[in-house]
Amino acid sequence: MTAGTMRSFAAGLLAAATLVAIVYFLSPSEAKTTEAKEMQEEAKALTEDEMKAALTDQDYVILTEDEWSKQLADAKASAEPEKTEEPAKEDETETAEKVVYRTMLTVTSGMTSIDVGDALERANVIENANDFFKEVENRGLSNELRPGTFEVESGMTMDELVSVIFN
Repeated sequence: MTAGTMRSFAAGLLAAATLVAIVYFLSPSEAKTTEAKEMQEEAKALTEDEMKAALTDQDYVILTEDEWSKQLADAKASAEPEKTEEPAKEDETETAEKVVYRTMLTVTSGMTSIDVGDALERANVIENANDFFKEVENRGLSNELRPGTFEVESGMTMDELVSVIFN
């Protein structure tokens, strides 16, 4: 490439950049489409009652600020007495009868004490599988797990569960 060709190329780039800058700065700042104009005119034309009617037709519920505040207050007031009554009822039912979950636990080869703990937790026999795993580890029985089927229930203590499954 010669020096004259390079100058011509640079002059062309400069001219193109100048033309783009002129168009950019002299064009209107907001491009308005006909659709946007129609929506604005339509929104201006609707009255408050027409807007409410249009929204109600589309299954919307329209409330004033006062109506909304009143509904919130009513909901809170109706929820509070239930909260105070519920624990008393639960305590009465817990003392009257206790639910015992009984399940047949099948231990297969390759299962770990973590897997057994997870299965017991899913069956609602124990509350936390990690506690079962820690108890087994503390006793040094993690390698003593043997395949078999065991009947366990939620009323059993951790000692009873470990002795049933690992002995």
